Amino acid sequence: MSGSDYEAGDINTIAGGQVEDDIDDEPEDYEDGDVNAVREDSEPDVDDMVGNRSDESTPVAVLTYLAKSLSDEPEAVVIEAEQRRGSVVLRVHVAPEDMGRVIGRRGRTAQAIRTLVAAAGARDGTQVSVDIVDD
Repeated sequence: MSGSDYEAGDINTIAGGQVEDDIDDEPEDYEDGDVNAVREDSEPDVDDMVGNRSDESTPVAVLTYLAKSLSDEPEAVVIEAEQRRGSVVLRVHVAPEDMGRVIGRRGRTAQAIRTLVAAAGARDGTQVSVDIVDD
């Protein structure tokens, strides 16, 4: 494949079919918007990575985010954590008007929340369960 066969948007195309020794040099037929182009602004922000989070545990953060996102009154969301027999039980309190939205039809939303929070707990090596409390 020669450099003349190259079209903007091609994936994994190298100018002239040769691997260039200097990775910082752009091929002469490079156009903005090409796929797989290395740019200086493409490096991830280290502070945004998952490993650098606040003191709040991952399951609590996931549950808080989900409950507040589903609620019309996010300021009414309260999460309580309790250690019980080697696992953690998270109790979520929401405004009475938001209870149906958090539970969902036939409990499907509640089950999805429990699955996501349990997965977040497994990532941290903790067994987590979620109770939705009716005040």
